[in-house]
Amino acid sequence: MIYYIIPVIAGWILDLIIGDPHCIYHPVRLIGWLIGKLDKMLYKDTDSNRKKYYKGMLLWVLVMLATGGVTAAGLYIFYRINVTAGLIAESVMCYQLIAAKSLKDESMKVYYRLKENNIEKARYAVSMIVGRDTEKLDETGITKAAVETVAENTSDGIAAPLFYIVFFGAAGGFMYKAVNTMDSMIGYKNDKYMYFGRFAAKSDDVVNFIPARLASWIMIAATGVVQIFSKDKKYNMKDALRIYRRDKHNHSSPNSAHTESVCAGALGVRLAGDNYYFGKLVKKPYIGDDSRPVEIEDIKRANILLYVTTFLCIIMVVAVRIIIFLGRMCV
Repeated sequence: MIYYIIPVIAGWILDLIIGDPHCIYHPVRLIGWLIGKLDKMLYKDTDSNRKKYYKGMLLWVLVMLATGGVTAAGLYIFYRINVTAGLIAESVMCYQLIAAKSLKDESMKVYYRLKENNIEKARYAVSMIVGRDTEKLDETGITKAAVETVAENTSDGIAAPLFYIVFFGAAGGFMYKAVNTMDSMIGYKNDKYMYFGRFAAKSDDVVNFIPARLASWIMIAATGVVQIFSKDKKYNMKDALRIYRRDKHNHSSPNSAHTESVCAGALGVRLAGDNYYFGKLVKKPYIGDDSRPVEIEDIKRANILLYVTTFLCIIMVVAVRIIIFLGRMCV
């Protein structure tokens, strides 16, 4: 039974300690490299919309086969050497799938630049973690962008990979990451990717459907934990639940507003709203109540929620893997 839980716990601990060091080439970058190569090979502007769609589907299949095949084969080889080698390999893979520390570190770069009153460096720091235009954002806009990114990626960067690790191991986690990376690279509603990237975008919606909702309820529970043990009185579990129920669909994506609405309610702030993307104004509904102004410290508060949510996710993963193991033993 211990073999079922070692990789997840070890991977989580490694993420807590090391994070995502830039000196190490991350496997997700290799997935991104493959997507970029296939994009150049398969996309033709002269193709019909129907042909673009099927080529985009082919790209998706090839990336998934390559990602699943390489990771599963790698684990098979290491476990064939011996159990210890296999556990070490899978632990490292799980570590590469959990992004809590890197998400915290990147958002805190924004926090520190804002505390220094260096708005230009704060804009640059937040541009590294968001897709919107940041050149004209003021302090409030920068802070909101950082908080929203932490909240949304609590699902994409932690809860969802762990969900697929539970049932399919590290290989399943990397296949999820492949879907997520394809969506971030080609899942746009612009002239080039409207049809070519549609399958990638829709598949991302599907694979995140359950994890986004589970992550939201876990974050609500995390808000309750922080509310009880923290001296900071800004957290409110009741409002986290209320805003989640009211605003969880206030986004064009069926999944993106779930953890964001919990975070907005938990902190008592209003997030989202209109933003510029590639120079174009995109109208978006607000998430949360404007109970108080967003402040720089909310970036720290969102990261506390991130870490407590991650801890509760790890507990749930371990519990479910033990149940699965015991179920197999009883068969």
